[in-house]
Amino acid sequence: MTDRGRAALRQTPDQLTVGPSSMRWKGDRLVIEVNEISGLPVISRVVGTITVTPSAVTDQELLLTDDGAHVWRPFAPVSRIEVDLGKHGQWSGHGYFDANFGTRALEADFDYWTWGRYPTSQGASCFYDATRRDGSELAAGFVFGADGTATEVTPPPKRPMRRSLWTVRRETRGDAGTKPKQVKAMLDAPFYCRAAVETVIDGETTTGVHEALDLNRLRGPWLMPMLAVRVPRRAGWRF
Repeated sequence: MTDRGRAALRQTPDQLTVGPSSMRWKGDRLVIEVNEISGLPVISRVVGTITVTPSAVTDQELLLTDDGAHVWRPFAPVSRIEVDLGKHGQWSGHGYFDANFGTRALEADFDYWTWGRYPTSQGASCFYDATRRDGSELAAGFVFGADGTATEVTPPPKRPMRRSLWTVRRETRGDAGTKPKQVKAMLDAPFYCRAAVETVIDGETTTGVHEALDLNRLRGPWLMPMLAVRVPRRAGWRF
């Protein structure tokens, strides 16, 4: 990831371009063109194409705070994905396309949150749990059909997981008595962890993407300088 200034941004109704990378709608597919340089520990150029084909696009959104300062938008929680990154690999499988929007910094309003998206035989189940700084809690669950329909559900119980390599606390939703587990690491940071996690939902074993975010750590003064190293800023971009 690289932070870039306004000069590196171009936007049309069908395409978003940031520096050398872009995403655009091509018919019913979202085509993402990547041309970036990876960070430590392996620095190399990452060039390729990611194609996301939604089974449907939803009209759902979830307010994460009462005043709407933070919103989760699950555009296409049931999708197929094809990835071609050249020498870095090619693969395909199930995927999703979502986004978070906000008018305030996350650490200004939240202490901790977890999110999980798990494919099921009927589509996908998504769970959003958060502890806000005012002490209130968010506990949301949705079942998405392949046709884009969304049903809000009472989430199954919270189930504890092993902490991440940076000891970030983790938990997700799963049937009572089950033990969710990480099956593949994706990203470990002092305040954030993303991984492929196996859990059981309504008796169905599924592996999906799980995130845990510790905003109390993110607010720490020692961490922001580390982010500047991992996520460099590039000024002076010209098309």
